[in-house]
Amino acid sequence: MTTEIVLGAAMKKSAMETSAPSPSNKPSSTGMRWWDARRTFVLLSFLGLTVAYMVRVCLSIAIVAIVKKNVTTDISDSNDTCPLPDGAITDNDVGGEYEWDDHIQAILLGAFFYGYTVSNFPGGRVAEYFGPRLTVGLGILVPSVLTLLSPLCIYTSPVLFIVLRVLEGMTQGVTFPAMHFMMSAWVPPKDKAKYWSLLGSGMQIGTVVAMSVGGWLCSTTFLGGWPSVFYVFGGLGVIWAIPWFLLIHDLPEHHPRISDAELQYILEHRHYAKRDKVVAIPWRHIATSPPFWAIMASSFCYNYSFYTLLTELPTYFNKILHFDMSTNGLSSALPYIVQCLASVSWGMFVDILQKRNVLSVKTVRRLSTSLALYSSAVCLIGMMWVNCDPTVAMVVMCLAVGLIGPIGSGSPVSEQDIAPNLAGTLKGLTNTLGSATGFVAPAVTGAITKGNHTVSAWNTVFVIAAIFNVIFCTIYVIFVTDKVQPWNDSEPKKISVSVIPQ
Repeated sequence: MTTEIVLGAAMKKSAMETSAPSPSNKPSSTGMRWWDARRTFVLLSFLGLTVAYMVRVCLSIAIVAIVKKNVTTDISDSNDTCPLPDGAITDNDVGGEYEWDDHIQAILLGAFFYGYTVSNFPGGRVAEYFGPRLTVGLGILVPSVLTLLSPLCIYTSPVLFIVLRVLEGMTQGVTFPAMHFMMSAWVPPKDKAKYWSLLGSGMQIGTVVAMSVGGWLCSTTFLGGWPSVFYVFGGLGVIWAIPWFLLIHDLPEHHPRISDAELQYILEHRHYAKRDKVVAIPWRHIATSPPFWAIMASSFCYNYSFYTLLTELPTYFNKILHFDMSTNGLSSALPYIVQCLASVSWGMFVDILQKRNVLSVKTVRRLSTSLALYSSAVCLIGMMWVNCDPTVAMVVMCLAVGLIGPIGSGSPVSEQDIAPNLAGTLKGLTNTLGSATGFVAPAVTGAITKGNHTVSAWNTVFVIAAIFNVIFCTIYVIFVTDKVQPWNDSEPKKISVSVIPQ
């Protein structure tokens, strides 16, 4: 039955009135149960992002086993390449069974992001109209089902596989805007650094699992070797959807098992956001908003660096450092283990400082983003001096990727700060540009390294990412704010939002 969402300004008022003015009765997070509704939301969101990134990254690791490697053509200049390790295979044709050149591989690695880019903005609006629970759930379930069909498409035609990857990206693109919109209702501003660092670590865990377990699966005969990567990761996404749809609700006000203390805490400490009407998009105000463009700048450089490393690290390890397949997966995953640890530990650290009123929300956003992007840029430039030393290269790359972790407490949650009513729409806009780098980065890398897999060519790839980090991070630091913008309370559209009974 269709009902109109009523978000209680009245409920909030009632909660305020039932609480005595004495400090002892003031709602606080410490007075809630040890496991509350928000923790369930964060846990399942974390697992959802883990699955989403396993689905997204699986091709980056599987492609090394799928594609036939021609050793002679991969090494174009003996004076600018790393020597093959002792005992390495030197036959011309080794590896997989498909002869896809660098251009085709770049298209395949970027195809997911063609669809992903298109659906980010619509995803934010869909979440605002129909609810983020349904949008997030389908945004992870549908691409997981499509992933199960990947081996069949690969066997049939690379063109069909490209189409499938575009569809996967298109259906998964709605996930992040919807999840950010959901967080604006469930998580007060001062709790975002901690909760998003925990929730967002699913991105790194998913990457680690895809690269380590995926690399191992490719080296086995289980379900045919590399096809098992798609079957296992896609199947996990289908399983995840069951508890998500059973336990998660759009708003804390709708949750049948949330405690009174937790509900009161959320309502009193979050930026109040209207949900009875969908807010119209104030295009002119957004287009002329310096804080919005600051967030957009950070989204671009962060995503460009992240996707350059995410999609290309397996290829870099394989063609430059000459890791074999069984080593490649685990070694490629190490930087993301460091990133996960950095993200969670930094989020906990700044949460403690915020609780003690040492840092403001704005300072946390600036500090987290600066630490992530500037330090990562230094490490990327440092790759120019590691040459062919695999140990040093791994250490520097772990730092370059790992030090991006603190950004989870920074710019990725800024949309919720400046316009909680439009958090889904704004994340859709910023993530559209950011996700476009998912196919731009592989295309740039492919153009630089095509027929030229040399140390200097890959150094160029890393330096470009570093320069972007420095320039656009500086723009973010100068113009960002944590203040809710006046256009957040734009005139609502005169419609009712349908909610599927939960």
